[in-house]
Amino acid sequence: MKYTIVIGNKNYSSWSMRPWLVLDHFGLEYDEVMVPLDMPETRTTILSFSPSGRVPVLVDGGFAVWDSLSIIEYLAEKHPDLGIWPSDPHDRARARSLAAEMHGGFTGLRVACPMNLKAVKKFKARGGSAAARDVARFEGLISDRVARSGGPFLFGEWSAVDAMYAPMTARLTGYSWPMEPATQRYVEAVQSEASYKKWRAAALEERWVHPRSDRA
Repeated sequence: MKYTIVIGNKNYSSWSMRPWLVLDHFGLEYDEVMVPLDMPETRTTILSFSPSGRVPVLVDGGFAVWDSLSIIEYLAEKHPDLGIWPSDPHDRARARSLAAEMHGGFTGLRVACPMNLKAVKKFKARGGSAAARDVARFEGLISDRVARSGGPFLFGEWSAVDAMYAPMTARLTGYSWPMEPATQRYVEAVQSEASYKKWRAAALEERWVHPRSDRA
């Protein structure tokens, strides 16, 4: 079985990164179709894979699944033996709650600090109190979860919820946000994982420029 994953630019597309990490980390076979974002043909190209007109899209045979979290859930159902979510029912429910919180929240930081894996920017208080609240919430959940699980990931072993939070770690390092020691250790663990490093290496080779994401 080989999937097709349709993604945006690796440097900029945080939503594409999340299910791609799950595919790659768990050794699932896939072909990759990369559609550069914000180009005249972008939407038309994506519409040929999904009626949403957005990336990411997973194609399984002739069946398309779109939205990062939906793709991850689809993969978890198709491959229940892989441990894509934690095995303990309470841990699994909490991991899904945290994944959904990321999926629908943290908008202050997202707007203030767009995904840009090439960025190494001097810290400044971007996004005002909304972004600061998002970072504080992230640090709080990291501290709580790693203390409970023993780390290095949110539920001990790497799982889908760590894929959901991986772009957050990129934002914190790329925009030089100050971090508590527990957060720093978690960020380093996520960014040392092989699939994250593989995605980032490819992102650094891209030549597209997105004006909003590349602003100072």
